[in-house]
Amino acid sequence: MGDLKDKRIITVATTGAWPKKEQNPNIPLQPHEIGEEIYQCWKLGASVAHVHVRDEEGNDSMKVETFKAVMDYVHENHPDCDIIFNLTAAGGIANTEEQRMAPFIQLRPEMASFDCGTMNWMHFGVFNNNPPFLMKMGTAMQECGVKPEVEVFDIGMIHEAAWYLKNGYLKAPVHFQFCMGCAGGIPATAENVILMRNALKEAVPDSTWSAFGVGKGAMEVMYTAIAAGGNIRVGMEDNLIYKKGVLAESNMQLIERARRCIEDFGCEVATPDEARQLLGLK
Repeated sequence: MGDLKDKRIITVATTGAWPKKEQNPNIPLQPHEIGEEIYQCWKLGASVAHVHVRDEEGNDSMKVETFKAVMDYVHENHPDCDIIFNLTAAGGIANTEEQRMAPFIQLRPEMASFDCGTMNWMHFGVFNNNPPFLMKMGTAMQECGVKPEVEVFDIGMIHEAAWYLKNGYLKAPVHFQFCMGCAGGIPATAENVILMRNALKEAVPDSTWSAFGVGKGAMEVMYTAIAAGGNIRVGMEDNLIYKKGVLAESNMQLIERARRCIEDFGCEVATPDEARQLLGLK
């Protein structure tokens, strides 16, 4: 992979489970809106799409048919788009284990999220990722040929992932997403990006990683991840503003800035096929 060492993967997270039109009217919520923004972001350099969906009222949903509608929209309206679909296996924090697993089991995307630990979530609930569930989900992902994106919200979750790898519930090479700045998790700072990267090198060597920051630490995390050899995630799931006091106009605006940052650092944006090589996707 020597020729890919200066490539950086951009993941776009268009929607998430929480933001509403009332907070930013530009966030895509319905399948055709999400699908079209995924395509437009792909044209600008995104090689992975982390997908959440909503119900008709704009609330979080894990309805398989809605995920399928997003994927079908892209494939049917933009057949040239070869973006990697990465479906959430969380949605909101109240979904059942069966609801969380159904989309990747039935739709078989290339990737799906694997949240590697239970945590207090944003001061109002518990994000339950208990060990028996993670063992079951890791096994199911292997049976379905779906690569886990191991989301870690604090340093201890990296060491948890090492245990699941050792015991066969994850398979190398493992891909990690550092989720930073969420209340209840690790703060979004440059120092913590390096802390997480160094822990990863020790606990799960030869893995790949990406990072994003929520809120005021978003740019600090992005710059640091690029410089430290990682990949990045941007999108309106994580940040509804473009800069202080200015709402984001679209996910494309955030992708354009991410691409500029990568190129200004002297690196190149990975294409989907290059991302597949970096991530060990078949």
